[in-house]
Order: sequence, then C-alpha cells, then structure tokens
Amino acid sequence: MTAAAAAGPDVERYQRAVAALAERGRFGTRLGLGRTRALLRQLGEPQSGVRGVLVAGTNGKGSVQALIAAMLGAAGLRTGQTPKPHLLSYRERIMVDGRPIGGADFADLLERVTEAAGRLPAGLGPATEFELVTAAAFDWFARRDVQVAVVEVGLGGRLDATNAWDGGVAVITTVALDHTELLGPTLTHVAREKAAIIKRGDIAVSGVIGEGRLPIVRRARRLGVPLREVKPLAIEDMGRTGMVMHHPCLGRLRVGLLGRHQAGNVAVAIAAVTALGEAGIASVSAAMMCRGLASARWPGRLELLTIDAHGHARPATAEQTIGQTDILLDGAHNPEGAQALARALGESRPMLSGGGRPVFLTGVLADKDVPGMVGAMMGAVTASDALVLTTTVPGTSRALDARELAARWSDGLADARQGSAARASRAPVAISDVDDALGRAIAEARSGDGPVVVFGSLGLVGHVRGRLM
Repeated sequence: MTAAAAAGPDVERYQRAVAALAERGRFGTRLGLGRTRALLRQLGEPQSGVRGVLVAGTNGKGSVQALIAAMLGAAGLRTGQTPKPHLLSYRERIMVDGRPIGGADFADLLERVTEAAGRLPAGLGPATEFELVTAAAFDWFARRDVQVAVVEVGLGGRLDATNAWDGGVAVITTVALDHTELLGPTLTHVAREKAAIIKRGDIAVSGVIGEGRLPIVRRARRLGVPLREVKPLAIEDMGRTGMVMHHPCLGRLRVGLLGRHQAGNVAVAIAAVTALGEAGIASVSAAMMCRGLASARWPGRLELLTIDAHGHARPATAEQTIGQTDILLDGAHNPEGAQALARALGESRPMLSGGGRPVFLTGVLADKDVPGMVGAMMGAVTASDALVLTTTVPGTSRALDARELAARWSDGLADARQGSAARASRAPVAISDVDDALGRAIAEARSGDGPVVVFGSLGLVGHVRGRLM
C-alpha cells in the first residue's frame, strides 16, 4: 500500500489500519454469523437503519452492484457500496456516492470497530478481516445517512457476514461451482447457500437458470417472498465503449459496460431497482434508470483503455485512434469468468486496435481452478496465435508462481495442438516481476500491431491499472 492510497496527514494511521486488517486475514475464512451479529450489537446496531440490496452470486455480483448504484446515483439518492476486492486502495471497499471513504475516516472507523471487536465474548473467537470491514461499512453508512446500500456478499450467503443484515431486497445473480470446499460439491448445494440471503419480508430477484434455480424458488416460496426471475436482455449493438440493449419496459437503452454476459446482469440490476421501489425503499424513474445504465462503469472488469506512445492510458473512445494500443483489463478469476472474457474477445476483436495478434498477460492465485481457466481461454489464444506472458500476482502469498503458471499454459497449448484446427502458438513466457511483464506486453503488442489483454486476478488488474493511470 503506497502513501498515495490515502491523502492527507493520516497516511500512517491508515496504513496501520490496513496492516491490522491484513493480519486478521492471515487466519483465513471462518464462516458464521455469530461474531458479526455480536459486533454490530456492540456498535449499536447501525445496520438496522440501513435499507437496500444484498447481492449474492458466483459471478456478476460486482457488475450488478455497479449497475444498481449507477441507477440510484442518477436519481440523486445517497448510495453506499461495498465492492470487493479493491483494485488500488482498501478504501474502495466502503464507498458513498461512488467515492471511497477517506484515509483518516477509514482509520478512525477501524479503530472504533476493532475496539468493539475486543469486547466480544472469547468463545466467539476473533472477528475476521471481512467481518470487521462489513461492520465498519454499516457503521459508516449509518453515520453518512446513506439512503440505499448496495452490499456485496463475500462468500456464499447463508453464513456470510453480510447476511447479518436484512436490506429488504435480496439478489442472486448466477450460480456456478466455486469454493466447493465451503459451499458444497454441487450446484444445488451452492444455490442453497446463496438462497439463504432471502429473508421473510424481502423481495427477491434471481438471474439463475438451470440446476441452481430450484433451491432459490423453494426458499422464496417457503418464506412467502415475491421472486422476480429475469432473463438476459436482447443485445442490439456492441461498441468499444458499451452496448445497446432492449428491455421489455424501458425499451432501447445504452449500457456503459462491455461483454455479452452483461445482458443478464443488466436485467437483474433493473429488476433489483424496480424491487426497491416496490418495497418502498427507493423510487427511481425509467429515465433515471436509463441515464444511470449509460453512465455505469466497473473498473477492471472488461475495461478498455488506450495507451499512447508515452505509455499513458485513458478510457477508450468510440473510435480507434491510429498509433495507440488498446489494453483490455478483466479480473476473470474462474472458468466461468474466463469463458465470458473469451466470448467478449471474440465479439470485440474487430473493434480493438490493430489487426495483429494480441498479447495476453495473466497471473492467478494458486487456489483457483487454473486448468479450467486455461481451458476456457485456450480457444481465444490459439485462434489468434497470441503470445501468453505469465506473471506473479503482486502483494499476496497466495499467488501462483509465474513459472508454474507458464507450465500450465504449456500443457494446455500442447493439448490444443493435437486438434486439427489448432494453430501453432508461441511458447508462454514467464516474467515474475509484474512491471517488467507489463512493459514486455506493451512492447510486443506494439511491434505486432495488436492489443494487450490482462486477466486472471483483480490484484493483477488493479496493479496494472494503477501503473498505467
């Protein structure tokens, strides 16, 4: 964490607060609601006066909360968000009206919450990093008189710290196999865990299809909760800076996010904002919904930047600029996310800079499904004869070594070459230092007249984005 992460004279206090959280994080994930509920009681139940949306799902949580917040913001509603993980600064995990909490405020808040955590019964065990941040977010939202909160579930749902809150609207985006050691081995198991965020008196929204749908339907029926099930919207046009979709009620609308998979996320987000109105929590007109969707941004998730000759980046424009290099940033970190990225690349490749082959820069965490991610991206790599550069995700002991990741890619490419349609691809290159890897990627892209694609970890994407912007 750099001094630039928090402005003003309280940088050291902020850094100490982040270090203390990181120390809590060493103990890993310990699911359960007891500590969070007790901690919130110590803080005076700040969450009790906060209403809003709780968003669960294997993929799409971040996009949906960004879309919901954009629509609420367009309507002038003071909106709290808890996006995770952060890209550049831990302060991003507690936001009001799109702005991260200040460094000094963050330090003050963590001191208050940590002191409260010290008063918990010893039998509960120490509060985890995520539990502290969750309680801190609700305390901050209450102090800032937030009108609507959009809260992202950390892991699963049933025993996640965020489930100590009942916002009034429960959203489940998608269900896929992830964290199976904690959530269960099948889609049904995972769906049950996520469906548990639905509480009596809520309005529920779901974008889940297939095997994971039934546990959600059953939960809603058992509690007498209205369930709004939605399908992906029809996409009418796709460009470098967004898409045009059609909604049954809102008609033709522009969305400022990229990727065909956003058609489902947009449908879920619109249904969630509509549910907020039905619940009497927040009213957003159709015009403000459309305005918010058009302005929606979700940094590091299929985010297209353009790099000039001096290595400076800025958001891409609708038209390509001669002499500049496109760089696509995406935090895809599991097979489903990688599949969405691969599809987006196939659809957007004609709109990206140059006609040459792309350069892929990737780094992952060791506990992720690396073979599944490699397999999901293999078609995009072999179809364009791309160069793959592997690196080690900075700032975490969980990172897979760049050389090991390169070996996984080599194995995947060897398997792909056995197919008659596979093109001969260059051997992956391991460059452990991220900055060196980024420099090589940009140089290779320029010499080959193609774009750079960075993916595999939000930690990697955040570091790259910070270096470029």
